[in-house]
Amino acid sequence: MADAKLFFRRLASQSVGHLLALAARFITAVRADWRGIEPIAKQRVYFANHVSNADMPMIWTVLPGHIRRQTRPVAAADYWLSNRLRAFVGPEVFNCVLVDRRPEARTEDPMEKIFEALDEGSSLIIFPEGNRNMTDDPLLPFRAGLYNMGRLRPHIDLVPTWIANLNEIMPKGEVIPLPLICTVTFGAPIHVEEGEEKDEFLKRAADALVALSLPDEGAGS
Repeated sequence: MADAKLFFRRLASQSVGHLLALAARFITAVRADWRGIEPIAKQRVYFANHVSNADMPMIWTVLPGHIRRQTRPVAAADYWLSNRLRAFVGPEVFNCVLVDRRPEARTEDPMEKIFEALDEGSSLIIFPEGNRNMTDDPLLPFRAGLYNMGRLRPHIDLVPTWIANLNEIMPKGEVIPLPLICTVTFGAPIHVEEGEEKDEFLKRAADALVALSLPDEGAGS
């Protein structure tokens, strides 16, 4: 009986995942631009800008199936466990690594879960700003987690991932999405260099990410 329940739960999560991917492509016509890296099955940390709760599903949707199955988004437990639907979609469909954003409520270091997922061989999707960017600046300051991952797991590619147009497609407070194309651009991987300080690396990572928001000069050549 337990095996049957597990089978049907996995089947349900896979079916919902396919439906969500189809819905995202239908609503936003989301597409991937592999500008600086190829979509191959290699362990990576995709670090992205954060303007909407739909950011993570957009990245997850454009990954090829064989990569998507090995990629786990790092997401806020207080959001994804706030009701039964999210508690199914977050852990079961997206296979999120859930971390608590509330320091006063934590019982463990969030980085422990992240490193545990990396050591199991998973790739990750993370948002180093920590919160959604509601300002006119391209990015909020990065938190230290990306640096710690790069320093302690130097073999893993850190891939800048820029999400374009999503805040225009789904502005805050709106329910009906606007008909614009959402593009997820994957750049060349970076690594923490020997002796590189945290602030120096985080600035370099942020610069690599913002650079993807500019037109690709080589696209027309």
